[in-house]
Amino acid sequence: MEQRVRDLPAQERPQERLEKYGAQSLSNAELLAVILRTGTARDGILNLSARLLKDFGGLNGVLEADLYELTQHSGIKAVKATQILAVAELAKRYRNFRSGDEYRVSSPKDAADLVMNEMRDLKKEILKVLILNTKNIVTAAVDASVGTLSSSIVHPRDIFRDAIRRSAASIILIHNHPSGDPTPSGDDINSTRRVKEAGKIVGIELLDHLIIGDGRFISLKEKGYF
Repeated sequence: MEQRVRDLPAQERPQERLEKYGAQSLSNAELLAVILRTGTARDGILNLSARLLKDFGGLNGVLEADLYELTQHSGIKAVKATQILAVAELAKRYRNFRSGDEYRVSSPKDAADLVMNEMRDLKKEILKVLILNTKNIVTAAVDASVGTLSSSIVHPRDIFRDAIRRSAASIILIHNHPSGDPTPSGDDINSTRRVKEAGKIVGIELLDHLIIGDGRFISLKEKGYF
């Protein structure tokens, strides 16, 4: 029989503690318990939440997991997994332009600030394309490629596909180095130059290419690489 949050003794109910003391007073496990609501026959809701955090290496691991990874965890079926995915997406939207506010890029730091929290701890290289209009306002941010621990596959057609469809005036490339060191490689520099030339052909300017490290970033434009 599943254990629900309301089945816990009153002093242990995270929902009532939240109402009385505020969300900030709850542990990560208790916050997850409020979201998931029910445990399993094997684990009470608080034990399930605590085990989920432990097995994924903490809150970041839980919120970065995909549907498959979550549903492979004992006690997490599709409904609970989608609840977690929805919360993770809301958190991402809260801290970037998709919350509904216009986000204008006036400097490399503006672009880096937009994605730093999302990209600094990724275990694989992700190439993200910021799509901008004529006022340098970000209209979309799309993932163009997903690489391995040490490389990403970059092709101009993948980079410009969404930019063309969205009538972009310009783009900014951003990718992360899982090592935490944002120093550009030779491949990073050569790929950027290829994209720059391709942009001239399709009429969409490449404004910059940023490399995200652990709380640091490098602008290839500022460094004079293209």
